[in-house]
Amino acid sequence: MTSKDLLNSIREKRSFLCVGLDTDLQKIPKHLHKEDDPIFAFNQAIIDATAPSCIAFKPNLAFYESMGTFGLSAFIRTVDYIKEHYPQHLIIADAKRGDIGNTSDMYAQSFFDHGKVDAVTVSPYMGEDSVSPFLKYPDKWVILLALTSNKGSDDFQMMQSADGEYLFERVLRISQTWEHSDQLMYVVGATKAEMLKKVRAIVPDSFLLVPGVGAQGGGIEEVMANGMNDQCGLIVNSSRGIIYADSSEHFAARAADEAEKIRHKMEEGLINKGII
Repeated sequence: MTSKDLLNSIREKRSFLCVGLDTDLQKIPKHLHKEDDPIFAFNQAIIDATAPSCIAFKPNLAFYESMGTFGLSAFIRTVDYIKEHYPQHLIIADAKRGDIGNTSDMYAQSFFDHGKVDAVTVSPYMGEDSVSPFLKYPDKWVILLALTSNKGSDDFQMMQSADGEYLFERVLRISQTWEHSDQLMYVVGATKAEMLKKVRAIVPDSFLLVPGVGAQGGGIEEVMANGMNDQCGLIVNSSRGIIYADSSEHFAARAADEAEKIRHKMEEGLINKGII
């Protein structure tokens, strides 16, 4: 999926929402537990309900890997379902991989050759050779962790060099020199929205995956004000605030309502920016 494809999808849906599929057996509605595959049953209902309001889905691998082969099977079924029924939606594997080159090559094969996802999140901590295997796949995206929304992000990402450069700024700047850097996106947490101007100063044209809207406290208005460029350049994720908005048999309808509320705010931002 190219950046042009993404922009077309954003304009068509009047949205840049990503729905995070952080599916937890302990949190899904109890009536689904009677299903043969309750994880997939939940995901299918959420996907069908929210697809009109979003452009992307982001399964978080930890929630599937924690259940062994049962969970991984549900992940594969989820990806296959999206590709079959909603082929224009971006599928992001939130896996946060990153290792020495030959190991990263195996990870890349796992997600792009076999998993058939469109994008995968990757840690840049080990440097270029740990990321480059993922960048060998045309029309696939590598989403580098730059400035995350968790409390501990300050431990390293906000460290400053003698010249005042933050570590996350160095990650952005150096990664832009790598081969196929046009296939890079960056994770920038919504709770760090005040830093988005610094991010945009270094990567003005890149897409940013922005988690943390909703349950983690990030505000969509501030994200749009500081992070949107002339091509939108944003994919904003919401997980718990949408998928766990209701635990009754009406959970999917409630998820649809919550997704549409966010989409409506995004539509206003896109109109104000002249993108739609």
